[in-house]
Amino acid sequence: MAEFRKEYLGSGVYVSVSDEHGFGTDAVLLADFASPKRKENACDFGTGCGIIPMLWYRNGCAKHIWGLELQRQGYEQAVLSSRLSDAQEKVTFLNLNLKNVKEEFEHASMDVVTMNPPYKAADAGIKSVSEAALIARHEVECNLDDITQAAAHLLNFGGRLCMCNRPERLSDTLYAMKRAGIEPKRLRFVVKRPDTRPWLFLIEGKKGSKPYLDVEPMLIMYGDDGELSDEVVRIYGEYKENTK
Repeated sequence: MAEFRKEYLGSGVYVSVSDEHGFGTDAVLLADFASPKRKENACDFGTGCGIIPMLWYRNGCAKHIWGLELQRQGYEQAVLSSRLSDAQEKVTFLNLNLKNVKEEFEHASMDVVTMNPPYKAADAGIKSVSEAALIARHEVECNLDDITQAAAHLLNFGGRLCMCNRPERLSDTLYAMKRAGIEPKRLRFVVKRPDTRPWLFLIEGKKGSKPYLDVEPMLIMYGDDGELSDEVVRIYGEYKENTK
């Protein structure tokens, strides 16, 4: 049986992590990039241990938050995260494949949808050794089209889909969003240091919006002194992680 550990996010909020289902910097950055407003309903696809919903809960975001997780263990960890944080009234986790959202949610029922997707195509690179890692890292259970089509069902007109991915998947991501009727509106690249190439991008699309893409200033993780930038310190808030 997997061993669950709890990590403190600050403000009385915890997340349950394990070797199979943890979280990284990309999820923390995505949670901040998406930041639902207080009166918005939000849903996180592939929520894993529930890190993005729990960060939103900590930050006072959204009216109600849902997290969908296909893998049973990840779902159980997410539910535990909610219980540890006394968040059950505002945060709901479902053991659900995002391809089946039409069975559980009404059309246009969400204002914000997020996903930290598998970064590698199903046939790309060396396959991860564990089933949990394989599903998390490779498009074996869902691909970008699955994600954007599911988001298009959930989002109301003008609703936002926010994702992160590796720079080499940018064109695939833009194409999938447009095919689903979600127009890319904001794009931000993330770099480790000012003189390095981007290792991640954050993107927001709006359902039914007209074409216009705003490329925002790069998010820089570390300054020349090797310390976390002021913006990243703000994003992490009370939670501190060794990201070097």
